[in-house]
Amino acid sequence: MTPSFDELVAAAAEKFRQARYAVALTGAGMSTPSGIPDFRSQGTGLWTQNDPMRVASLTAFRYRPQAFYNWLRPLVRQIWQAQPNPGHMALAELESLDLLKAVVTQNIDLLHQRAGSKEVIPVHGSMETFSCLRCRNVVSSDSLIDDLLNTERNPLCPNCGAVLKPDIVLFEELLPEDAWRRAETHFRRADLVLVAGSSLEVMPAGGLPLFALENGAEIIINTLSSTYLDDEASLLLPFDIAQTLPAVVRQLSPAG
Repeated sequence: MTPSFDELVAAAAEKFRQARYAVALTGAGMSTPSGIPDFRSQGTGLWTQNDPMRVASLTAFRYRPQAFYNWLRPLVRQIWQAQPNPGHMALAELESLDLLKAVVTQNIDLLHQRAGSKEVIPVHGSMETFSCLRCRNVVSSDSLIDDLLNTERNPLCPNCGAVLKPDIVLFEELLPEDAWRRAETHFRRADLVLVAGSSLEVMPAGGLPLFALENGAEIIINTLSSTYLDDEASLLLPFDIAQTLPAVVRQLSPAG
């Protein structure tokens, strides 16, 4: 007989109770309840509407910056209007209870940080800063966002006048070395991995749970789609993260 939602939530909570070092890996499905589209869903995903190599690659940014920013502006607007959803809040609560050591995220939207999570590692970068590829100047997005959202002007470096690049990982770019090193360290130490809202299709980030599996860790997968690690998972939670993760936390919090 298929376990019920409540039974699966209880089982997940028990695994967090028993874990010594739990780590979460989150993907686009973490933020879709906040109104931010994912990249691959049929019909609504960003890559079903745009060729990523033409609008979201390093080549596109260097040689077609206007096309790049025409694509980016609507996404930035959605990110800035979005609020953390109950799933983000639940992960922050797990950390505050010392039941989660880190959130490694493929998302660029800063919603984990805004929800209160402290140890957040954005392996695909984030919208927090923009950098100049010419003079290496780094500029806070706070000083650029009004102009970016309300005009058609591309953000320019105040030092040298070159077009600024958001510090997100584009196609043709490597992941940030420091973020990757920190993420790998957490996963090598983990005895429990929560995959939340990630299809694990994008590599190398989707391979991070393998570092934990090599050391005998258990995996909980909370996604609406299948992943290549489903057969390795101790628990599959095929439910909306905004419902599932708060339910897990309610079982673990002192008030619960």
